[in-house]
Amino acid sequence: MKVRCLTLGAFQVNAYLLEDPATGQCAVVDTGDGPQLANNLAAMQPRPDLRAILLTHAHFDHAGGLADVQREFPEAVTWLPALERPMFDALPQQGSLLFGMADFDRPCGRIDREVRDGDTVEVGDLRFRFLSTPGHSPGQGCYYDDAYIFVGDTLFASGIGRTDFPMSDPELMWASLRRLLELPGHLLVCSGHGPVTTLEQELQTNPFLGYLRRERGIAEPGRSAGLGPRWG
Repeated sequence: MKVRCLTLGAFQVNAYLLEDPATGQCAVVDTGDGPQLANNLAAMQPRPDLRAILLTHAHFDHAGGLADVQREFPEAVTWLPALERPMFDALPQQGSLLFGMADFDRPCGRIDREVRDGDTVEVGDLRFRFLSTPGHSPGQGCYYDDAYIFVGDTLFASGIGRTDFPMSDPELMWASLRRLLELPGHLLVCSGHGPVTTLEQELQTNPFLGYLRRERGIAEPGRSAGLGPRWG
């Protein structure tokens, strides 16, 4: 699979263009908050054969550009985590009512299919499984294959998604991170913001995952097992 990261908008959101080398069919993961992704894709030569739009969640900085991408690529099928529907439906007022930023109220666009925990999405010969990881938002989720996992705002290099937003849930976030970190450690973590990392790297060093290291008997960074206080 060919993966290209496009960092977009005021919040520097990472959208990902995924291409199946065998068929040339493409998907994008998340859309940014405006027309920038649609414009970038339309200007590419050759033009991407965009077949799917995979939303990790529906905060305006990740789903606000959906209508623009759909106008440029009307044949692309849009997938939304089923539990994220209330957040998606709030997009026309989300910026003003939930975050106090009226400039980021956005049209909803069109949802073609809902995805649930354990479902698969196919694009050409590419096949992604969906892992539901609520907490940052009600339906936040991750799409993954044998090499990559696209996690939205669930996990970052040395960080995790915020849980102080409307409709966030800290307890769900801790449970979701536990499930996420049960996947193979070699998976390349493509986050909604910031650099690529791996699940193994974050399990070993992320300061917010100390509770998982304690559960699994993993020594804290810079310490030997059983010596000194834990942190995280």
